[in-house]
Amino acid sequence: MFSVCYYLNITFVIVFMTKEQNDRMEKILSLCKRRGLIFQGSEIYGGLAGTWDYGPLGAELKHNVKNLWWKRFVTDRDDMYGIHSAILMNPRVWEASGHVSGFSDPLVECSKCKRRFRADHLENLDKCPECDGNLSGEKQFNMMFKTNIGATEDGESISYLRPETAGGMFVNFKNVLDSFHPKLPFGLAQIGKAFRNEISPGNFLFRSREFEQMEVEYFVSPENWKHAFEEWRGVMIDWMKEIGLKKEHVFEHEIAEKDLAFYSKRTIDFEFKYPFGREELYGLAYRTDYDLVRHSEYSGIDLTYFDEDQKLHFTPHVIEPSLGVDRTILAILSDAYDEEEVEGEMRVVLRLKPIIAPIQVAVLPLMKKDGLAEKAKEITRELKKNLRLMYDESGSIGKRYRRQDEIGTPFAITVDYDTLKDQTVTIRDRDSMKQERIAINTISSYLSEHFQ
Repeated sequence: MFSVCYYLNITFVIVFMTKEQNDRMEKILSLCKRRGLIFQGSEIYGGLAGTWDYGPLGAELKHNVKNLWWKRFVTDRDDMYGIHSAILMNPRVWEASGHVSGFSDPLVECSKCKRRFRADHLENLDKCPECDGNLSGEKQFNMMFKTNIGATEDGESISYLRPETAGGMFVNFKNVLDSFHPKLPFGLAQIGKAFRNEISPGNFLFRSREFEQMEVEYFVSPENWKHAFEEWRGVMIDWMKEIGLKKEHVFEHEIAEKDLAFYSKRTIDFEFKYPFGREELYGLAYRTDYDLVRHSEYSGIDLTYFDEDQKLHFTPHVIEPSLGVDRTILAILSDAYDEEEVEGEMRVVLRLKPIIAPIQVAVLPLMKKDGLAEKAKEITRELKKNLRLMYDESGSIGKRYRRQDEIGTPFAITVDYDTLKDQTVTIRDRDSMKQERIAINTISSYLSEHFQ
């Protein structure tokens, strides 16, 4: 199937999906909109291709993923330093990194309808896939968003929205070195926005013009890069297990030497089986000393490291684990989305792990009257101190269970008339739908045990 969507005369392409693949993507998109996870950017104005807005539940899911990444990759380690660098940077940063001269994709344009496409996304480079018009020869299109700083718009005022977060870490290498005097190996970490003027964004969150990255630049002695590379490879594999990605949907692709980026001596792409096919999820690269050497040359600042034991100055080499937040969210949704028939009806479930679920527990009074709502709110107030909770009293109990299943809530607590008599509640497991009767004062310990 070949599907094209238009927003404000900008084209993006979802390429050659089977009907089954397309149906699954449509169901995930529908669920995200219906339940307030993710919306099309600027939707009331017809949208803007390559932009997505996270709704209340999607924002919570994204927040949980980023917090968990920060804990695992930064605060749980003794060799990591977190930073938060500016989106706008001196344009010389991007000259040094090679982005100004080389950060481009092959572009072709239709002579008839004037639409533009990425050449490497088309099977036929002669005919337009939309109107069958003739396509121009390939041109290189720089994907950085250009802007101007200050009141004048001339060559001196040009700047760029950063196309990656790595640059902010390299230019702060010396600042952290001078402030904290870390010993090698050590790393800088950052979560932040990046922007790329994609020719053909598409496949939902997979390829967009505005996105977030979770990245590490890990500085090592040149002779120790292989050990560090394997260590971070293991960390990334463990991370994917922790957020609930299915092992059979994750693949390691060793990039061939001829296909490596100019700064890399070894790169592994962790690919994921999305509904639209197997595509890159994360990257792990050995960037050698390319970045620090280039920034030292362009800035005139010494970016070497002094090894006190060897009494030697040298430029550290870099291992870079690069993880996209939005592609992580899409992978999580892809693996968590499930359907099953229950009593003649289709039940939609997001089987999210409790550690990242937007809502961990729902509290549901059986009825709004007779003191049940008041008791349920009392339980909510107590549990909310340590858990992400939702109180819901709207509609039948069955419909409320289904709503919670769709947003991935692992457990639902029902307050009924027996609760008022014996201080017990019914707790329902999302995945098995089994229900247990437990005492109110044991809810926290019950959940702690089942969240493991």
